[in-house]
Amino acid sequence: MYIDDQLKEELQKVLSVLTKDVKIVFFTQELECQYCRETKGILTELADINDKLHLEVKNFVNDKADAEKYGVDKIPATVLLDENGKDYGIRYYGIPSGYEFASLLEDIKMLGTGVTGLPKEIEEEVKKIDKPVHMQVFVTPTCPYCPQAVITAHKFAYLNDNIKSDMVEATEFPHLSQKYNVRGVPRTVINESAFLEGAAPEQSVLEKVKEALNTIIV
Repeated sequence: MYIDDQLKEELQKVLSVLTKDVKIVFFTQELECQYCRETKGILTELADINDKLHLEVKNFVNDKADAEKYGVDKIPATVLLDENGKDYGIRYYGIPSGYEFASLLEDIKMLGTGVTGLPKEIEEEVKKIDKPVHMQVFVTPTCPYCPQAVITAHKFAYLNDNIKSDMVEATEFPHLSQKYNVRGVPRTVINESAFLEGAAPEQSVLEKVKEALNTIIV
């Protein structure tokens, strides 16, 4: 059991705000995947808590077409969709445990209520972005500041189809941590060209996204 009775009770209250269904698509494989089994266990128990949550488990190898459809290139991978199956580009690569479990809950609440909680003016600015943005937020489950960075990136993705945002668990994907010179977390990589350290305020993240778009060489 990953979610004990006391936490289950708390989660029932937290998830009681959901007014719409949320689909969780999880990609796994039995071999060569360090945290696939644990991640599947967490998601299965979470989905059992509220009937608005629907979990689909896919095999990364056998369900290759689905992995390609969602652009999933590593596992464990968790994709969140709304009740109509709309993909907002919200991804979790690695186990959403520890502090990152809070990020997952916030995302589920956002998709299940349609509310981001962002200030209106920031929402409007995010919606104006008209070029592709890929945000990768490197985290560890023991980092208390990481959820803020992940949630902000995922809110931006929710608001704008041009934005895709990944949570990447740094220790599970050391080759990526090395590639992007991740020395501390959270570290947000935007379009391979801009970097943001720490849990920055939403306005600062927005400015960094715009800066990344302006540095694209045509």
